[in-house]
Amino acid sequence: MDFEKGEVLHVAKPLNWTSFNLVSKVRWKLQKTLKIKKLKVGHAGTLDPLATGVMIICTGKCTKQIETFQYQTKEYIATLGLGATTPSFDLELPIDGTYPTEHITRELVDEVIPRFLGEIWQVPPVYSAVKVDGKRAYDYARDGQEVELKAKLLVIDEIEVLDFSLPVLKIRVVCSKGTYIRALARDIGLALDSGAHLIGLERTRIGEVLLQDCWQIDDLIQHIEETELKNLTNTSATEE
Repeated sequence: MDFEKGEVLHVAKPLNWTSFNLVSKVRWKLQKTLKIKKLKVGHAGTLDPLATGVMIICTGKCTKQIETFQYQTKEYIATLGLGATTPSFDLELPIDGTYPTEHITRELVDEVIPRFLGEIWQVPPVYSAVKVDGKRAYDYARDGQEVELKAKLLVIDEIEVLDFSLPVLKIRVVCSKGTYIRALARDIGLALDSGAHLIGLERTRIGEVLLQDCWQIDDLIQHIEETELKNLTNTSATEE
């Protein structure tokens, strides 16, 4: 592998890591192993710290492909906690409201979920990186300031119920770029005449890249070391 020239790496993001953490770890290891001071490394499609799953990391000239990867369809397995909401729509912040769930049946869930199939308008979470007047929305939220975010048109290609056992609802979602699954959880809660927040999220696919085909970060680090050691050995043998 030629990381300096450019490689596309499929990596499984661990829980509680930011996307930036993962990219930084890979960049640091490559620079240290290759003994270089600079190397372009970027990723396609941010995942929140509490989400896991597929991330595409590009190095060198392959970073030019990032935008192409970002526009590819993504698949998620999302677990929703019904009957409660949080300001961030996930577990990052504590519950700020509770709602009845006694009326939520499997029949109601099966009636509501298909409403989100196809083109939908979605208002991004206030705790998100969406920019408003040059400032991130989450900066306004953390400062206690109200900010109005505009709804965006998105496409949900597929959505299905995988499991339902109050108060937990697990769904599979295939969607377009820019979809906030946290916001989808919020909207599903409202459609069920209750509340909901995301309690688990795993991205299982980007385009044709599947989670089972991704490197675990420790295995990738080891592979980088072994690849460079092999290259050094081959170079030494050639020089002799």
